[in-house]
Amino acid sequence: MSVIAEISISATEFELGRIMDVSQSGTVELESLVPTGERAVPFFWVYEADFDAFEATVTSDASVSKLVQIDTYDDRVLYTFEWSVENDAVFRSIREVNAYILNATGSGDSWRFELRFPSHEAMSTFQERCRDDGIGFEVIRVYNPNDPDLGPWFGLTQRQREAIVLAVENGYYDIPRDCTTVELADSLGISDQAVTERLRRAIVRLTTNTILTSKED
Repeated sequence: MSVIAEISISATEFELGRIMDVSQSGTVELESLVPTGERAVPFFWVYEADFDAFEATVTSDASVSKLVQIDTYDDRVLYTFEWSVENDAVFRSIREVNAYILNATGSGDSWRFELRFPSHEAMSTFQERCRDDGIGFEVIRVYNPNDPDLGPWFGLTQRQREAIVLAVENGYYDIPRDCTTVELADSLGISDQAVTERLRRAIVRLTTNTILTSKED
């Protein structure tokens, strides 16, 4: 049976945390991580930070290329860049044990990850590989997808719940559709690409914590 672990890692313990330094102010939220061969393209929101200083820090890293602002608002910016996963022991280990990143948020000098592992053995392997690479982290909690601690939202984050409720209430899933991702984006104050990704993650999490759990049981 699969298992979900919430862990906290110091930003200095892994490469992406060091690259996206918001230790002085701000928050980073990973929206998605798109693999492209040996490299990856992370899409991530940065909230209430010194954006000029953040961009200078990111672009000064030799492993980063093509930092791009996708969307810009008063208090947040959606960025992406090309980056090599192989240089980051944490993300490399996540990939090697076939874990799935449900959520990843950086604030201050630490990051909080919510990871779904295919089994307890896979989670143990991940811990061993991190330990072998000298990476320490704190395990906040470990639970099965059908754990009652998931609460009334089945593990959805507040932003994911807000997006999927708005989509359903406005007829996004009706046939024919009564609204578009652009209209949802305007209501949420984010880009239509971010809406699409947030809905995708919400559906994956709902399926993970409901249908897949029933199938495994």
